[in-house]
Amino acid sequence: MNTRKKIVVLSGAGISAESGIPTFRASDGLWENHRIEDVATPEAWQRNPDLVQDFYNQRRKQALSVQPNAGHLALVKLEEKYDVTVITQNVDNLHEKAGSSHVVHLHGELFKSRSTRDPDLVYEIEGWEIKKGDLCEKGSQLRPHIVWFGEAVPMMDVALEITEQADIFIVVGTSLNVYPAAGLVYAVRPGTPIYVVDPNIPDMHRRDNTTFIAEPATIGLTQLANQLLAE
Repeated sequence: MNTRKKIVVLSGAGISAESGIPTFRASDGLWENHRIEDVATPEAWQRNPDLVQDFYNQRRKQALSVQPNAGHLALVKLEEKYDVTVITQNVDNLHEKAGSSHVVHLHGELFKSRSTRDPDLVYEIEGWEIKKGDLCEKGSQLRPHIVWFGEAVPMMDVALEITEQADIFIVVGTSLNVYPAAGLVYAVRPGTPIYVVDPNIPDMHRRDNTTFIAEPATIGLTQLANQLLAE
């Protein structure tokens, strides 16, 4: 029987930004010089699949050139003493690259493709490119395995179930503005310690047992991991 305490982590773009992956919530509202509506919605895919495909191909190419940072590694270190599950809003694979054992991707995975006909047909991508004419086994074009704005979040129920079991809940690198992911904080059982690590403390309803660490992930998570491992 597993008696180790369960840590659940909700991670957002801030932790990836420290590895050099730009966030799309820049002040100008653009993501790599593209409007969200043009590259991250089902309508964009219908309108201009070549642009969308190229956009994600470039994101993949970029993601291959970056490495996990001290924040990612601190979460791996916690596995020495705790049962750790990372629920991430990020589509990159930096948590996996760092060595995290249990990662749930709420918004899809950059390095996977899926069928436009059957969403259950999902494939690993070799390298960084999905090309026009790359088809699933049912003969339809492959698209990025990303949850676009306006699409359902299929992993949300799984994430809720995991969150409800948390003995400790850590929020890192997220503004808590994107729903339904931001709502996970309110699924944490009353009395469970919550730690929020971000240089810009998100606007959230203050709950008892919440500790705010106004640091970037590389510093704040390293401090927090050391503290939790010493307890």
